[in-house]
Amino acid sequence: MLACLLSLLLAHAPAPAPTDPQRVHGMTISCQTWGWEWGSDGFGGELDALAKLGVNWVAIHPYARIGADGSIESRALEGEEAPGWITRPIAEAHARGMSILVIPHVAYWGSPWSWRGAIQFDKPQDRERFFRTYGDFLEKVAHAAHEADGFSIGNELDRLIEFDGDWRAIIARVRQQTHAKLTYASNWSDYQRVPFWDALDAIGVEAYFPLCDKPDPCAEELAAAWLPRLAELRALHERTGKPVVFTEIGYTLSLDAAKQPWADARVRGPERDKARALQERCLAAALAAIEPEHEWLRGAFLWKWFVGSGRGESFHMDTPRLREVIAQAWAKR
Repeated sequence: MLACLLSLLLAHAPAPAPTDPQRVHGMTISCQTWGWEWGSDGFGGELDALAKLGVNWVAIHPYARIGADGSIESRALEGEEAPGWITRPIAEAHARGMSILVIPHVAYWGSPWSWRGAIQFDKPQDRERFFRTYGDFLEKVAHAAHEADGFSIGNELDRLIEFDGDWRAIIARVRQQTHAKLTYASNWSDYQRVPFWDALDAIGVEAYFPLCDKPDPCAEELAAAWLPRLAELRALHERTGKPVVFTEIGYTLSLDAAKQPWADARVRGPERDKARALQERCLAAALAAIEPEHEWLRGAFLWKWFVGSGRGESFHMDTPRLREVIAQAWAKR
């Protein structure tokens, strides 16, 4: 009944004027379970709140588990019909004139690997099984999300990027299911090594660049740290002819946010206020560095936001001060 009502409302509601899809002011709406939250009534409310901050793109990241033998499995995608937790967020975003990126994630928890960037295979049969079953998973997601505006064929699987032919085969399979613009989200340390950028529409980078080893860098030092990073990225754009987008960027609530932006941490007491100020300063510096380069660096997806409370999350962007930082950079545009 709810799905029918939503379809009726969307069919008769006037479509808002779409924002410029070439400029990405994005936010990843994450989940604290397996992703049902994206199909809930609360998702639209979060989009409304994000629109007030100047967000014009959002991202969701459907999960599949990886086994020790390389097998990929997603029980949430079983069945013939496209699941509402994938189709509804696309409809909700489009109803508000927003674009949406679908970026499937490999859930490595409980596997032999400490994170996605460590996944690799000693046995050729395990690697073959991975690419075959991972391709199956991506096909299912791309088919269900065929109305999405962007689609990533992977993220942070950089110990596997040397298998160029396998990735090109996956790209071909995904293109048969969707007309979305395709990217791959490479880690900040490995994006120069990706051999198949020519087969994609955009270069995706997980932009957790270390900026400064100093314990409490000022805004000027953070701004200066971005200059060589931007020069490297611009050179890759000029070499490939592909636009760049930061498929993730964020800063942990930590005193090491400028040194190791990716490192999950917990701070308490007086250190928390200092860490919060550093997190805000890092984000402000990043947004200020990105915005003037939008002709080739299209923008970024901030990591991350939640439907409802993100209590306990060290990357959560929904705080009064971080909202202000985002709005100052994006809402005026």
